[in-house]
Amino acid sequence: MTYLRKGNVTMDNVKITLKDGSVREFAAGTTAGEMAREISGGLYRAACAAEIDGKAADLRTPVYSDCSLSVLTFDDEEGRKAFRHTCSHIMAQAVKRLYPDAKLTIGPAVENGFYYDFDIEVPFTPDDLAKIEEEMKKIVKEDLPIERFELEPDDAIKLMEERGEPYKVELIKEHAGKGEKISFYKQGEFVELCAGPHIPSTGRVKAFKLTSCTGAYWRGDSNNKMLRRVYGTAFPKQAELDAYLVQQEEARKRDHNKLGRELGFFTTVDYIGQGLPILLPKGARVIQLLQRFVEDEEQRRGWQLTKTPFMAKSDLYKISGHWDHYQDGMFILGDPEKDSEVFALRPMTCPFQYQAYLNRPRSYKDLPLRYNETSTLFRNEATGEMHGLIRVRQFTISEGHLMCRPDQLEDEFRRCLELAIFMLKTVGLYEDVSYRFSQWDPNDREKYIGTEEQWDEAQDTMKKILDDIGLEYKIGIGEAAFYGPKLDIQIKNVFGKEDTLITIQIDQMLAVNFGMEYTDSDGTKKNPYIIHRTSIGCYERTLALMIEKFAGAMPLWLAPEQVRVVPIADRHHDRAKEIVSELENIGMRVTVDDRSEKLGFKLREAQLEKIPYMLVVGDKEVEEGTVSVRKRSHGDVGSMSVSDFEAAALKEIAEKVIDV
Repeated sequence: MTYLRKGNVTMDNVKITLKDGSVREFAAGTTAGEMAREISGGLYRAACAAEIDGKAADLRTPVYSDCSLSVLTFDDEEGRKAFRHTCSHIMAQAVKRLYPDAKLTIGPAVENGFYYDFDIEVPFTPDDLAKIEEEMKKIVKEDLPIERFELEPDDAIKLMEERGEPYKVELIKEHAGKGEKISFYKQGEFVELCAGPHIPSTGRVKAFKLTSCTGAYWRGDSNNKMLRRVYGTAFPKQAELDAYLVQQEEARKRDHNKLGRELGFFTTVDYIGQGLPILLPKGARVIQLLQRFVEDEEQRRGWQLTKTPFMAKSDLYKISGHWDHYQDGMFILGDPEKDSEVFALRPMTCPFQYQAYLNRPRSYKDLPLRYNETSTLFRNEATGEMHGLIRVRQFTISEGHLMCRPDQLEDEFRRCLELAIFMLKTVGLYEDVSYRFSQWDPNDREKYIGTEEQWDEAQDTMKKILDDIGLEYKIGIGEAAFYGPKLDIQIKNVFGKEDTLITIQIDQMLAVNFGMEYTDSDGTKKNPYIIHRTSIGCYERTLALMIEKFAGAMPLWLAPEQVRVVPIADRHHDRAKEIVSELENIGMRVTVDDRSEKLGFKLREAQLEKIPYMLVVGDKEVEEGTVSVRKRSHGDVGSMSVSDFEAAALKEIAEKVIDV
């Protein structure tokens, strides 16, 4: 073994395996940052944090044993988190300087930025945000070193009590029983309870912007106090920040929560309730068309349609495990402490569809058995989590459950994935998704049912299937359903917030809970594997994402109004109405604009309403039996006969062309 003399101490060298697979030696006790500097000065200047044996750590972390090391920059997800989480601390420090009575709560890095929640009586205004930004710039200029230290729980509680931070005391007390020290970060006079990691100093944060302020309940619970949340973002370079702000301005124009209302797809009413949108005729028509298409496609692929109740007695949910593991997300009808019968609105359809399976004895020859349903579901989402049509309390989903033998599992899982991909391509969202293999967290056993062996078997099975398919995916520890692992198909809205659009799950536990069996070829009774899946996910969420992607301009096959016939003058009205009748007779959705307005005005209005085709009728068109065709995406495409237009439009509809 090689030894190096460091001061008066003889120290071993440690072998460090770098990201590219090469191995280098450093003196034991060398920090991750010092290693980065020795590897490359440019790498050190760009470094935000490190990953040591797969665990994120500060650059100040000394290394005393052989390990793998990755230097994380802003281009790495964990590096971005460290950079932006540091900026949230800078913001909190600025707020404490300007508003000493403000109480600190939490301030994590999130997708595309960060936020911090403060307990302060008067809400922040845009002027306040400008003041906070100025103070943040001063803190950056001070280039304060960011240092980590640890305290025993009792000492940590005492420190936060002395600093008047009751929310921090609450958080420390929750972790005090775990027998671990509590970590803090210090920058100048500011001390924050935090697990880290963070960048080395405040001076490294050069480009940041506070973007908005809103209210948020402590821990997302409406029974708790309303806090003041400030959102922001940060980048290593001003040019990157400027480009992001331009992109966000474009995103605001496409935000379905704004554009969907303006175009008349949906609305909400305060006295109906948050997360309970009303679909207006346009939105209802798009979802109706999607549902019909999905149900027909599922039937073509061997799925059998069921219709099950919207609610059930608590007895059903106790068998499935939802009562113990999902009750906080359910709407309960009745008082479990007083009423002999308590009902709950269904948060998912699986325990209901299992009753269809249990309707009669099953043989191995009956499998696979595929049940689908257009399911209306109800979930008690936290007030602060709801957003337009993307996260709501009542929604409709293309849900299905498939019971199969072990030897059928891989092929059926693959078919479910193929169906989901087909749907994504058809609605134009396929290029925007990513995949997450959602696994259980063995350190949080209370969240799940089943044994460790069952979870290992289910996850190993899913991993083999995904790897055999060749699917690229990320792993999400703790993101599994309480009864089994999932493949989550993830998608981001225009603001970069990621949600799950489609999910496919493997479940070997609920069949046992419900006594679901089949008689195998050898006469023995066995429990089927169950695949839970959606094919297009939540219809409301899909509509929202399509509004954002296409800026409200739906493809012809889904457009609520496909064609608008525009007569130039009153004398052309009769011919225009004849054309409307012809198009309606072939099943097209068409209207006529016979108002006494100028042609240019009517065409501009149709364009703003995102109508795919406008057919202009004037003297020439009446005489020749033609229409002048204007296409939303191409402008004037010339004159043609009505029959030629019909043939072209029907072909576009049949092929479900995405041309917006």
